[in-house]
Amino acid sequence: MTVLLALSAATIGIAIVAAIGFAGMGILLSAIGIYNELVRLRNRYMNAFSQIDVQLKRRHDLIPNLVETAKGYMKHEQETLERVIAARNQALSAGRDASAKPGDPTAMRELGAAEGQLTGAIGRLFAVAESYPDLKANQNMLMIQEELATTENKIAFARQAYNDSVTTYNTRREVFPNNVVAGFGGFQPAQLFEIESKIEREAPKVAF
Repeated sequence: MTVLLALSAATIGIAIVAAIGFAGMGILLSAIGIYNELVRLRNRYMNAFSQIDVQLKRRHDLIPNLVETAKGYMKHEQETLERVIAARNQALSAGRDASAKPGDPTAMRELGAAEGQLTGAIGRLFAVAESYPDLKANQNMLMIQEELATTENKIAFARQAYNDSVTTYNTRREVFPNNVVAGFGGFQPAQLFEIESKIEREAPKVAF
């Protein structure tokens, strides 16, 4: 009887250990699945930001041409032209920081602010250009106008795709038990790409 009781106790002990082992294995596999999903979602929003980056660089590359063309006609608007160049340089710097750390809250807020300032500066330049009929008819200016408008549309689409990806990532990261895995795995919250000012949020009016 004593032997049987000992065997039963041993069997129960083994069963408990096995149950705990299976439960632990299940938790581990679940954690691995969550970790991998967060990696995929993080890679997705980073890739989405790279599309924004391409279009922003295209926009920045158009600015010197725009200013150079306008300079020949807007000789008394030096301050307006200088503001565009200064805003472009600030946006370039902010863009480099954001490219190095896509989704980083500080970098993304600074990028949004810098691009907003650039949008406002371009808008003011085109508003002033209304007073220069010869500039409005300039073929190079018309070509830059068209390319800027196309680029602005592409930025808007890329921005929407990025923000959607960030929202999905942040939501998955915040729910339980994903938030536990995110904490241990170093998954930081990602920042949307937003422009705060209502005026700066509007695309520059480039139609002559």
